[in-house]
Amino acid sequence: MKRVIIFSVMALLLIACKKVEFEPIGPTDVRIYNSYDINSGKTFENVIVNTSGGEYNFGTISPKTTTEYHRFEKSYPKIDISLTINGVRYSTKTQDYTYQNYLGQVKCTYRVYILNDLTHTLEMEVVYDAPLEGI
Repeated sequence: MKRVIIFSVMALLLIACKKVEFEPIGPTDVRIYNSYDINSGKTFENVIVNTSGGEYNFGTISPKTTTEYHRFEKSYPKIDISLTINGVRYSTKTQDYTYQNYLGQVKCTYRVYILNDLTHTLEMEVVYDAPLEGI
């Protein structure tokens, strides 16, 4: 009888346990910051962002300006960004998301700047603004 009770309690505990994700995938609210000084004349046009959780065109971003947030299914510390400056196409290196961790349920800003003007390569750094509320 003792075994039946112990087995029943263990079965009940296993069934009642709800698996909670250690790290939620998303959603993630993303915005882009053009980190160039107004005097540099680096206006970003046709800013396309791919977070591996969707793609979105943020349009034109003036120097020292931040866009509104756009919600993506998920995002990572490094993402794919392409844009045009004075008719020339710039982009980040294509990202491999295999070993990156999700940013999770946060609001974040990607500060974008030119890494190499000769190869038209962009670089970014992610800044965590705040956790998402009400999800």
